[in-house]
Amino acid sequence: MAIRTARLRLEPALYSDLMAVGLGDAVLGQALGVAVAPDWADADAMDAINRTRDMLASDPDLAPWWMHFIIHEGDGTLIGLGGFKGRPEGGQVEIGYEIAPAYRLRGLATEAARGMVDHALADPRVDHVLAHTLPVDSASTTILQRLGLRFIEALDDPDDGPVWRWRLDR
Repeated sequence: MAIRTARLRLEPALYSDLMAVGLGDAVLGQALGVAVAPDWADADAMDAINRTRDMLASDPDLAPWWMHFIIHEGDGTLIGLGGFKGRPEGGQVEIGYEIAPAYRLRGLATEAARGMVDHALADPRVDHVLAHTLPVDSASTTILQRLGLRFIEALDDPDDGPVWRWRLDR
């Protein structure tokens, strides 16, 4: 089920959609029924797409709690990725998001993150939402603060190195 906001649709990425990513933007756009912004995903996102595709191959029911395509409804364009790092577990989910540079500074990342937070907290299994950022003040830290997440600790992530952890309780 898609997460909808005023201007966005966050569509769960299915295995077949992620296979289309590897075939190029034209094939992906046709599969999703949208245009595709040329800068919708960077190299790190492509690595995440490949890992997600492999994960969904063995567990397709994970799709609603993993990667989502962020689609700008006004112009019908895929503009980024967002979603969760797994099903609710231990009362928590973690969110992440990325918006194409051409669509930044319009409040769309805030809107996408708000949609994910609201969706997560509507699930009775979720007591709190987590997010991680690089350990510097940035647009992402501003977005998280705007949504009510609070900084809780600096830590060394085994995959990402030093990060700041943010949390919003129900």
